[in-house]
Order: sequence, then structure tokens, then C-alpha cells
Amino acid sequence: MRCTIQIMTEQRTAASTATAHPRSRIVVFAREPLLGRVKSRLASEIGPRQALAVYRAMLARLGALLVCGRAAEWDLWVTSNIHHKDFISICNKTNIYLQRGKDLGAKMLVAIQQTLTAKNVENVILIGTDCPAMTEGYLQQALLALESGVDVVLGPAEDGGYVLVGMGRPIAAVFEDIPWGSDQVLHRTLEALRANDLSYSLLDTLWDVDRPEDLARLQLLEPPLSWN
Repeated sequence: MRCTIQIMTEQRTAASTATAHPRSRIVVFAREPLLGRVKSRLASEIGPRQALAVYRAMLARLGALLVCGRAAEWDLWVTSNIHHKDFISICNKTNIYLQRGKDLGAKMLVAIQQTLTAKNVENVILIGTDCPAMTEGYLQQALLALESGVDVVLGPAEDGGYVLVGMGRPIAAVFEDIPWGSDQVLHRTLEALRANDLSYSLLDTLWDVDRPEDLARLQLLEPPLSWN
């Protein structure tokens, strides 16, 4: 990814004329970048300031990927404060929404439901900010899988969760009775898909950043991700 990380709102607006998948949309889930409120497992080892710096760097990298790659139009769904400067710097402020729901699954379902009500949107993929290994090609694979007709596409994570979920209609069963934050998330999601006779596509397994040992992998990215 050769695109600059510092993305201004006006630049995104000007560039929003063509996407590879005009009937698709990408939803990004993000936490507000606040000291002591992000990457708690990482912060316990490297301290909250360093953890916050890592989080902000990953958020900026993802914003640059989405703006420069142009796979599809995208929205930012955040835990709080839609006016935070980090959010505004990567995303048009009219495309920032507050997450709503009693748990992560409910929040994802609400975001997907609302996104699919938009004009000309036929499918949606939802991603987080913790997977800097995600690429434009990975997003394209997910969107193509949905366009081929599968009910759900999933991007597995090494820790037993997933880094991407997509669908062409809201499917509540995908998000119900899932032990969020555990290593059983993907397994239980696949069980739900099979129990409801839903077709699905699994992408390659990627890694996300949760532990101090994950930080060394940031230097293997192209380009490497610096947070200091």
C-alpha cells in the first residue's frame, strides 16, 4: 500500500466517483481512540500510551487502504464521539455512525441492517481495525464471494475469531449466542451457519494485533507499520 496515511475528508469526497463494487458497502467497526480504552490486552504489557499509539496507527492505515483501494464505498461505525479528530481525518463525517446494541453481535447486526437499507446496496462486509494484514485483494475476494451468491463470507483469524464477515441480507443467527472475545467465535459461527442451512465462503486466515508478540509482525508488512 503506497497511499499516504494522512487522508483528508475533502480528498475522500473528491475520490468517491468510482468503486470496483458499486453495489457493495464496507462497514468498519472502531473504538474511539482514548487512553486506557483501546487494546487492553496489549496495554497490560506495553502500557496504555503505547497501546493507544498502535491502535491509532492501525486505524489510519486501514483508512488509507479503503480510500486508496476503492473496492467499495465505506462507513465508520464507532463506539463513541463521531467527531473525534482521528475519525474525521480518515472518513467523511457524514459516513460516521454510533454503534447500537447490547453486545458485539447485536451491534454488528444493526450496522448491517441499516447499511443494507441504503439505495443500491446489495451486500455488505464488516471489518474491524485490528488486522493490519488485510489487503485490497482480501476485500475484493470477500465482495466477489458475496456477488457469486453465497449467504455469508468469513475471514478467519488465527485466534479463533474472524476479521471479516459479510452478507447480502441481515442474518441474525450469525450473531446470536456467540461467546465474543473467545477462541470459539469462528467455530460457533460456523455451527450456526450449518444449523440454518446457510451457504458460506471462508477466506484465508489472517492475524490481528492483540499481544506484544504480534507487534514484531507489523514490521513485516508492506510498507511496515510504525507507531512510535
